[in-house]
Amino acid sequence: MRPSPLTKLTMIVGCALGAIGCVAEVPGEGEESAPAAAPAEPAAREPAREDCPGGSGPCVSSGVVVSAAAGPAALGELAGVLPTHYPFWVLQLNLCNSGVASCYQGGQSIPEGAAVIQSNAPDVVTLNEICENDVPQLATTLANVYSGSTVVWAFKAAVDRRTGGPYKCKNGQSYGIGILAHIPGTYAGHTTYSGVYASQDTSSNEERVWLCVAATGSYYACTTHLASTSGTVALNQCKYLMNTAIPSVRAAGGGYRPTVMGGDLNLKYGWIPDAQSCVPSGYYRKGDGDVQHIMATTDLVFSSSKKISMTKTDHPGWFVALTAP
Repeated sequence: MRPSPLTKLTMIVGCALGAIGCVAEVPGEGEESAPAAAPAEPAAREPAREDCPGGSGPCVSSGVVVSAAAGPAALGELAGVLPTHYPFWVLQLNLCNSGVASCYQGGQSIPEGAAVIQSNAPDVVTLNEICENDVPQLATTLANVYSGSTVVWAFKAAVDRRTGGPYKCKNGQSYGIGILAHIPGTYAGHTTYSGVYASQDTSSNEERVWLCVAATGSYYACTTHLASTSGTVALNQCKYLMNTAIPSVRAAGGGYRPTVMGGDLNLKYGWIPDAQSCVPSGYYRKGDGDVQHIMATTDLVFSSSKKISMTKTDHPGWFVALTAP
């Protein structure tokens, strides 16, 4: 069953009463969520498509998953509009699934990530260090969480400096970043935007990229995975995303809407350089105490956050609960 706003609020209240796997009220601390049963397959899936308006490097694959119980809009829902005071939840996952890094555990981080999604019912999931086919697979999980709704997914490959083409996972699929976006209302379309940063660490063959999904009339969701071996380059990339790329996306996507960005920034709060240095006016940041951060526009009211222990990747899940204006 699709969690309603009331169900989500009940989950928050349950946290205050000590419920297991709930949204903890202490940023940077959290408890592990119990795995969930494998979801059933949604009834319909829109084919993947290429969509790179104004982007550079390998294009974005994107699609829509529509669950079997999809029906008419609920009373008061308008096409594309983020419902007033809707509990809007964001989950950041770095799943270390390239097959190359030492943290790789034979692809087990994908079902573990699916269990985290199933248990926590996020509206937006930002994904780092994944292979292309992982994204629609995880979108299916999210669509089952929100039966009767639409889930958009998008994937952007990192660029291989040696070839100019997509960076590859060991299994031959493109490697990069992704977004899952639940539409809490009537689906009115979406557009993807992406790019390759001009500032790159030239000692690495992986050129870093950014990706945004504009859910028409509703909200913007963006993700990135920044340079890992140069704090200066990572900060330059972060500032470009927040101060240049996202404003450009808004200009192309119909103007201002509430916006979230999640990712492994390879920057920490209070360090040099400081992750806080790339938070522009009109946003706030919530970090996991390490390199994962979620930023949101100030009209999305912060409720709580938690870390979610994961054993098949080298990063915890990072979950932030917000409330729509």
